[in-house]
Order: sequence, then structure tokens, then C-alpha cells
Amino acid sequence: QVQLVESGGGLVQAGGSLRLSCAASGRTFSSYNMGWFRQAPGKEREFVAAINWRDSNTYYADSVKGRFTISRDNVENTMSLQMNSLEPEDTAVYYCASSHDRRPRIYYSGDEYEYWGQGTQVAVSS
Repeated sequence: QVQLVESGGGLVQAGGSLRLSCAASGRTFSSYNMGWFRQAPGKEREFVAAINWRDSNTYYADSVKGRFTISRDNVENTMSLQMNSLEPEDTAVYYCASSHDRRPRIYYSGDEYEYWGQGTQVAVSS
């Protein structure tokens, strides 16, 4: 069983920054493909960013490209999402997720992830 715990959410003004963290249990975090997703009120969950386990290759949704940076620390068993130039449209609950496919992959679909955190709220005021 893997547990994922997000932290770092909060309220920020437009143009500000936040750094989200995802702490993972399990001795094999270094072999998990990881991703961030978000869900705004009344909307479906959407992909934000992903990072694979082998070479930390990353991929971003067009809406956050150039503003968000995903990274991981395989020693600390954590993944982060640095969010800069935040916009009101970024307001959502942010979830981290892990995929235990042994292949190093970037997954955009939530269906590819087996474990999810409880989410952390990000609110951006205009």
C-alpha cells in the first residue's frame, strides 16, 4: 500500500507563487512514475504535469507550461510542483498520483495511476 500526502496549498494573489509537495510512503518511490492533477469546482479532473522515474523526464499541460515546474527527490521520497505566475484559473484542488508501471513513462490519463493523495486546495484571487 502506498500513501501520498500533499501539502503546500493556500490562498495567493494572482501573479504569486506556491510550492506543493507530495510525500510518498514505500521503499520503491524511485521506481514510481508520478503526476499532478487538479480539479476545479464543477469541472472534471485535469492533468497538470508528470515526471517519470528513470530520467525525470517531464511533461506539462499547455495551460501551465512555462509557469509550473515538477520535480522529485528520490532520497526524500517527495515530489514537488513549483507554481509561478499563478492565475485565478489555477484555482483547484491539486492531487498527486503514482503509477507503478515498471516502465519509465509519462502518463496524462488519471486511469494510469494507482494511488492518489487526498488533495490540497489552491485558491488564486484576482
